[in-house]
Amino acid sequence: MKPSPWTRRDVIKTGLAALAATGSRAGGALWRLPRSPAGSGVLFQGDSITDCGRDRASAEPNRAGPLGTGYPLLIASAELAARAASGMKFYNRGISGNKVPDLEQRWAADTIALKPDVLSILIGVNDYWHKRDGRYTGTVADYESGFAALLQATRQALPVVRLVVIEPFVLRCGAVDATWFPEFDERRAAAARVAQRAKATFVAMHDAFTELASRTSPEYWAADGVHPTPAGHGLIAERWRRAVRLP
Repeated sequence: MKPSPWTRRDVIKTGLAALAATGSRAGGALWRLPRSPAGSGVLFQGDSITDCGRDRASAEPNRAGPLGTGYPLLIASAELAARAASGMKFYNRGISGNKVPDLEQRWAADTIALKPDVLSILIGVNDYWHKRDGRYTGTVADYESGFAALLQATRQALPVVRLVVIEPFVLRCGAVDATWFPEFDERRAAAARVAQRAKATFVAMHDAFTELASRTSPEYWAADGVHPTPAGHGLIAERWRRAVRLP
C-alpha cells in the first residue's frame, strides 16, 4: 500500500471545511450569519493559562466553574456586569498542556461547532517549554505555520468571526531563565506575525509583564515564570478588555 500524501493538517482543514459546509445554506457563504439576537458568543482557547482549573464536565456559558479561575472569568465577570442586558455568552475551552498541534486536533468540536462571534487564543508557551524537556520537537517555523493554518481554516469556516491573539509571555523566575531566550522571543514575534496576517486583534503581554516585574518582582505576576498569579490574570484581563473593546 502506498503511503497517503495527506498530512494531518490537510485532514483537519478538509474536516473544518466540511463542517462549515453543513452549516451553510445552498448558494450562501459559509456560516455568514448575522449576530444572534440572544447576544454575542466569546470563546477563550489555549493551554493551562486559559484553562485555569475550569470544570470540563460543564459546557454552560457564564458560569464560574466552566470559566475557570483565571483571566476568562475576570473578563466575563466585568463584561457581564457592564452589559447586563446584552445577552453575551462567554465560554472557556482551554486545556492544560496544549500546543498548536493539540488545538488542531480538537478545533472542529471545541471551536468551529460553537460558532463564536469573538475567538480569543493564547497558545505558545508549551510549544517551547515541552521542546526544552524533550517532549516535543516543534520549531519556531512549525509554531508559526501551524498557528497560521489554524486561523486561516477558522476564517474559512467562520468568515465574520473576530479573532484575538494574546501574545505568549513568560517572566524570568521559577522555571524560566536566560536560556529561554532568544528562542522564546522568536516565538513571540511569530505570534505577532500570525495575528497581523489573520487581521486579528493582538494583545501584547510580554513587555507589559516585564516592565511591571521590574517595579515589583517577577514572582508577583507568575510565581513559576509561566502561570500567572491572580495579579497576572488581572493584568491579562485588563489589557484584553482595553484592546478588544467589545461592543
